[in-house]
Amino acid sequence: MEFSLPDELVELRDRVDVFIRDEVIPYENDPRQEYHGPTDGLRLELVEKARAAGLLTPNGPTEYGGGGLDYRSMAVVFEAAGYSTLGALALNIQAPDEGNTHLLNVVATDAQKERWLRPLVEAKIRSVFSMTEPDGGAGSDPSLMKTTAKQDGDEYVITGRKWLITGAPGAAFNIIMARTEDEKGNDLGATMFLADMDEPGIELVRLLDTMDSNSPGGHGIMDYKELRVHKDNVLGEVGKGFRYAQVRLAPARMTHCMRWLGAARRAHDIATQYARERHAFGKRIGEHEGIGYMLADNENELHLCRLSIWHACWLLDQGEQARQETSMSKVFCSEALGRVVDRSVQVLGGKGITAETVVERIYRDIRAFRIYDGPSEVHRWAQARHILGRN
Repeated sequence: MEFSLPDELVELRDRVDVFIRDEVIPYENDPRQEYHGPTDGLRLELVEKARAAGLLTPNGPTEYGGGGLDYRSMAVVFEAAGYSTLGALALNIQAPDEGNTHLLNVVATDAQKERWLRPLVEAKIRSVFSMTEPDGGAGSDPSLMKTTAKQDGDEYVITGRKWLITGAPGAAFNIIMARTEDEKGNDLGATMFLADMDEPGIELVRLLDTMDSNSPGGHGIMDYKELRVHKDNVLGEVGKGFRYAQVRLAPARMTHCMRWLGAARRAHDIATQYARERHAFGKRIGEHEGIGYMLADNENELHLCRLSIWHACWLLDQGEQARQETSMSKVFCSEALGRVVDRSVQVLGGKGITAETVVERIYRDIRAFRIYDGPSEVHRWAQARHILGRN
């Protein structure tokens, strides 16, 4: 594994750094950043700035207008973008669109790519990924999925409820996971379907009030009431939905880690600057061991998170599934970066719990990282099974 960065990647990272500092951070207090996330008007304004700078969708396939970065390069660029709470949105690398871009590129037909992937890469539209269900349905255990898709001739009729669906208001299309039955009622397994959000049978029930507020539209509850989807809009093969979910989720764990590494580094930088300037008991507070040790712990964990991310990304670039390594990285980064931000709040003292800095916002947003794409406990459980099953 090579740790040095090629010159072109360093140049791209530096361009993103400057873009985030000069063009994106000034928008962090924009009134269009509402309770349930940034408005689409704000998103589109930032997207156009990234487009003009040649930084839009750096991860997307080149044939559809993206930058075509490999995972190692994504780790560097996504961290730089994550330095602002609006950075991923500006570069069109936010969840769930980033994960859906990857999934469509790997699984979709050419016709599906033209219809949905191209405008997604061009940041003309947003998308959602509908898998999680309310209590009693699919969550950490996807085998409990209650949403059904029953075959009716050339169509599938989808019925069920999904929740915590990120970005539902204003999204253009939907990737829906449902347990599939043929016309005789035989269980065919889970399948993914593509559907435009304005199709009859799709209803946004309501938005959920959540701690985090970094996704356009927030998180919603979706009902599917006899939604009819033509067989041409099945994503991949019938019955292989869980396999495709792994295609999407393993890399998505890493992109979460990348973005949140940038956010935690921002919180640490703000706390460090404060520790240099604030005086108490005759010297700068950073010179007191209690504060200095917290800053040192932050540096340690930021460094280890970066190494973990880079290693897992290197494995993905070698064609490995890297399920264990991406899972380990997700658990470690989600918890370590949470600690970094928590210490940053503590260093800032009273200022840290106010909106006078962005650290308070990062603190609220990053807490969800330990739950999204699998809570830490489920990852540890899967890791333990892997450990016990080794020869």
